[in-house]
Amino acid sequence: MASESNSAPKLDDVPSHHIMTELLRRMKCATKPHKRLILVGPPGSGKGTQSPIIKDEYCLCHLATGDMLRAAVAAKTPLGIKAKQAMDNGELVSDDIVVGIIDEAIKKPSCQKGFILDGFPRTVVQAQKLDEILEKQGIEVDKVLNFAIDDAILEERITGRWIHPSSGRTYHTKFAPSKVPGVDDVTGEPLIQRKDDTAAVLKSRLEAFHKQTQPVIDYYSKKGIVANLPAEKSPKEVTAEVEKVLSS
Repeated sequence: MASESNSAPKLDDVPSHHIMTELLRRMKCATKPHKRLILVGPPGSGKGTQSPIIKDEYCLCHLATGDMLRAAVAAKTPLGIKAKQAMDNGELVSDDIVVGIIDEAIKKPSCQKGFILDGFPRTVVQAQKLDEILEKQGIEVDKVLNFAIDDAILEERITGRWIHPSSGRTYHTKFAPSKVPGVDDVTGEPLIQRKDDTAAVLKSRLEAFHKQTQPVIDYYSKKGIVANLPAEKSPKEVTAEVEKVLSS
């Protein structure tokens, strides 16, 4: 019977520069402070742009609950099996299952320096359940980054987005227009607008966001850990604001 080590790559076969890069990354990470962050913001507020930058800078793991649920279902973990049963029955996955999946994830070595939670908690009950599992591990949320932005600015940002479907290239009628309106610069093929990027869909998503999430922001504000970011600024300016908040 072949041993497990036969299937793993031998260190000799890994290029030296890959080993050095990983070593340097780990040395850099060793000096970083622990950070446990929650990102809150409506669709189009820039969370997706900033989270990879924060993740790399502070050596954190990025926990997107939707992706984690799909991974747990695919891996057929005990919680994944429960989640699949709920989804198959057309039910919402319970808070306990989602919190359980987060609990498992933050114990992994990749999360030892901390985590970024994105898309969770969406309700005060979820925030309380999250606090409970963190408390059992003797840790707590350090900062809640609130990507605050006016709805009217979001509407301009989102409804102006056009996409080249096969490459994923993104354009914006005002901020990054294609050379010929409605046509991809590279292929000359037509651009499309995603059905979620219309004013009507955005309006209902924003209403749901404000109704659900404002109480969550209030919950964390009472703990004194909310930092309001001016998300209407350029990505570089928002990154600078994030750095300022996280270094204080």
